[in-house]
Amino acid sequence: MTAISNKIEDFSPHLFWDVDKKSLTFFKNKRFIIQRVLEYGLMNDWKIIYHHYGIKEIAETTLHSKELDKKSASFISMLSGIPKEQFLCYTTKPSTPKHWNF
Repeated sequence: MTAISNKIEDFSPHLFWDVDKKSLTFFKNKRFIIQRVLEYGLMNDWKIIYHHYGIKEIAETTLHSKELDKKSASFISMLSGIPKEQFLCYTTKPSTPKHWNF
């Protein structure tokens, strides 16, 4: 069994392409890191946040995120047992409406 890393540098390179990885910390940037991993991360990225934060802290962090996509919220809802209707992204309408589907 391999050990799970606690270094930001071990996340997939595509997750934080737009920010300086050296400026990120697991504590200060918790919401940003968790949201990026849930929306764009690979299995190894998920293992890192699961090992570092645990499902309870991940769920508590994502409950108050308006920007989280509904698929990620449903995933965390299933794992944590928290009804998906309690997630802010389910109850808040975006201020900018989506384009019409023709």
